[in-house]
Amino acid sequence: MFQDLIAIQREIYLAFGERIRAFADSGDWSLLAFHLPMGILFGAVHALTPGHSKAVLAAYLTGSTARVPRALGISLILSTVHVGMSVFIALLSLPLVSVALGSVGRAPLLENLSRGLLGAIGVWMLWQAARGTGHAHRRDTAAGFAAGLIPCPLTLFVMTFAISRGVPEAGVAFAVVMLGGVAFVLAAVAVAAVIFRQSLLQLLASRPSLLDRTTRSIQLVVGIILVVVAANTLVG
Repeated sequence: MFQDLIAIQREIYLAFGERIRAFADSGDWSLLAFHLPMGILFGAVHALTPGHSKAVLAAYLTGSTARVPRALGISLILSTVHVGMSVFIALLSLPLVSVALGSVGRAPLLENLSRGLLGAIGVWMLWQAARGTGHAHRRDTAAGFAAGLIPCPLTLFVMTFAISRGVPEAGVAFAVVMLGGVAFVLAAVAVAAVIFRQSLLQLLASRPSLLDRTTRSIQLVVGIILVVVAANTLVG
């Protein structure tokens, strides 16, 4: 299945690359607009491959108190920052790329910052598990932003290709529609995580003391996971 996803991505990327070339040569937006909807499929397929902080998002929402609307908001923040960082880096062009990117398609500096922030959120969750207090809304927003800081490599490739052809607007247009596909997949992950947590807590609702211990235990485990992920990234 993973190989099939890679193959689909490659076909869409090559097809859109041809459209960018044609648009650069003619300036005719119709040549581009007809293929833009492929960006939604491209984003969804790409988000299904490993990465994109899906596991971090699911773990965080399982240990949080966020309901479905807020979970969708967190997933949207994550998706927007994830794709937007690639557009931002590409538009700033090579000077920033040479500093921020240690290898093609990766941004070690931003990865370390992202994991460091998630580690801080993990520590906060451990504190909340112990004390039972916290500002959930602010923490949720910070978690979505931190998890999305790692730029999307394929958006970066498309943006770089479009800029090299002198049509950055084509790359931005593709990034916008691609964001729709990424957001859809991450939203599905977010809703699934919330439903799982709510179903589990519903089973324990008749036993308040057990419910409280279970809630704190989940927060404790998720906090440890975030701290470990951050530590492994920063130390490695």
